[in-house]
Amino acid sequence: GDTTTFDDCVEKGQPDCDPGKLWLQIPFFCGSAPQCWDPGSEWALAQAKYNLVNKYLVVGVTEELDSFVEVLEELIPQFFTGAKNFLEQSGKSHIKRTRHKDEISGETSRKMKSNKIWKLENEFYKFALKNFHSVKTTTLEQKKMKTNFYNYEKVRPKNKD
Repeated sequence: GDTTTFDDCVEKGQPDCDPGKLWLQIPFFCGSAPQCWDPGSEWALAQAKYNLVNKYLVVGVTEELDSFVEVLEELIPQFFTGAKNFLEQSGKSHIKRTRHKDEISGETSRKMKSNKIWKLENEFYKFALKNFHSVKTTTLEQKKMKTNFYNYEKVRPKNKD
């Protein structure tokens, strides 16, 4: 297989490490408007943030998969009750963790972090992480206090007598 390191790839400007390939999360959350797929679009970043907050109940992050599943159990129990235990007992909770990662050089890190696409994607990631932590804290606090975050009631019109 290919044994090129990420450092070598960046140094040689190979297509596998092109910063344009980092434009992943923003277009997904932004939508189908053409501007969403324009790498480096600040409009797309703003739209993605808006959509994350207004169109999703909760968005988790891979490195906190266990707590994400715990939040899902609380928010949507009819679908996720027992999911955290299942994940732990299945032995698959580690599945999204990389076993081996080579450290990258300071030069590669500086080069990638100076790219506008990386900066916008990183800003979106930090926004999503902060939002997830807020939802998680509120949800798990409600669980601890044994109160409901959401109260679903039917609204009935008053009789006009």
